[in-house]
Amino acid sequence: MHRLLIATRNPHKTREFAEILGKEFEVCDFSSVPDTREVEETGTTFEENAVLKALAAVPDRPLFVIADDSGLEVDALDGAPGIYSARYAGQDATDKQNLDKLLGELVRRNAPTTKRTARFRCVIALARAGKLLNTFEGIVEGVIIDLPRGEYGFGYDPIFVPKGFDRTFAELPAEAKNKISHRAQAAHKLAHHLIALR
Repeated sequence: MHRLLIATRNPHKTREFAEILGKEFEVCDFSSVPDTREVEETGTTFEENAVLKALAAVPDRPLFVIADDSGLEVDALDGAPGIYSARYAGQDATDKQNLDKLLGELVRRNAPTTKRTARFRCVIALARAGKLLNTFEGIVEGVIIDLPRGEYGFGYDPIFVPKGFDRTFAELPAEAKNKISHRAQAAHKLAHHLIALR
């Protein structure tokens, strides 16, 4: 079994990774590993931020570390919120505040429903002992709807309908979302890579 440290304190993200990766992987996060280091996300791309976080977490220990940076890119907003997805409405913004700001920006720009194409993008960086081993990317295309729907998920899930579906990410149960999401795509590439390292 591979033990993976996820460079996060977000329990939603940790649980999602554990569900996606399955029983072959023991997943833990910063809440259970002492002496971990968080780093400011100063990169200009998802990949740069993921790499920064993975390399900084536990550079002096031979532990597989994964860090992801992910977010929503809305075409009518010129790709925003992008790398600022988690703090779109401010540094300590809640999911609802970020979501409300995004919908408000679409209204302000008079973006019609037909122009609300968007994608979730995720990049996972894999590091060990302070050295980058690889990066993995996942993308899921979809559209933004006018009003939030659904009780599952987090972040922008209630307003994102993935291509080929009529329900939002927040209306899909975890097992369905975890088959198609951007994080699932990147995580499956990571899992194949780790299994091949044996």
